Amino acid sequence: MFPLSITTDYHGDRGCPQTRLQYAAEAGFTHLHWCHQWCTDFLYDTAEWDAIDSWLKEYHLTLLDIHGSAGQEKCWYSVEEYERQAGVQLVANRLEMLLRLCGEGCIIMHAPEIETQMSAEELTMTEKQFEQCCRSLDELAPLFQRHGVRIALENYPTGTWKCLERFFARYPADFVGLTYDSGHGHISKEHSLAKLEKNLDRLCAVHLHDNDGSSDQHQTPFYGTVDWPRLAKLLAKAPLLDGKPLQFEVVDYNTPFKIAEDQPETFRAFLTDCHEKFEKVAELVANA
Repeated sequence: MFPLSITTDYHGDRGCPQTRLQYAAEAGFTHLHWCHQWCTDFLYDTAEWDAIDSWLKEYHLTLLDIHGSAGQEKCWYSVEEYERQAGVQLVANRLEMLLRLCGEGCIIMHAPEIETQMSAEELTMTEKQFEQCCRSLDELAPLFQRHGVRIALENYPTGTWKCLERFFARYPADFVGLTYDSGHGHISKEHSLAKLEKNLDRLCAVHLHDNDGSSDQHQTPFYGTVDWPRLAKLLAKAPLLDGKPLQFEVVDYNTPFKIAEDQPETFRAFLTDCHEKFEKVAELVANA
């Protein structure tokens, strides 16, 4: 068996995550990617960290990466300066969480990106957001580099990678890396795989999931049309992924399985199917 990681939000990203951890461990997962509260302004504190730490130990799970918050009013690339500063505190909060829980991976963040078919006004706003994000990265760099943790910027479904590559040119690889989201990449098709291959030296985290190419469905691998053999060959060549468990970001609602909170067997059926299919992807990477 390969060590495999699953996101905590495979059935919802709010509320108490304990049962999510329990069922994931029962299905054979060894690692977790923390995705709860990824799109809120929630600040974790000691009481929550202590509870999560106790669950990780009880279920023999290791924290891998944390999906930092995209932010609502605390956004690290907001053009409103007070919101940007609050967003920096939110990113720092997730770093503290990673350190307190002995996480082994990165803080994954959304960042400004130039998307296809943007208006002149939208491009101007994106440029302002890009500069604000750079201010935030400049402020966070000493803290992250002191602890040897990377911020891994994620590709967008309709992104052109123009901002991503500007970030990579501006910041060293031991501070700013890449999270490749296979579902996002599949929506943008060949362009994204070519960009991934070009930037493999920055690839330090993955969000692996499937779709049919039309929307961001977060399906279990092999339910959609992602070219897993081709993607596996690229993942196998990424130096920063060597020895790191593969991370999958799936949800139940676009699969044959529908989880019901009061029916443990539905959690187990979904997660068993996930683990089997994740292992097939891991075998493709191992044999590439």
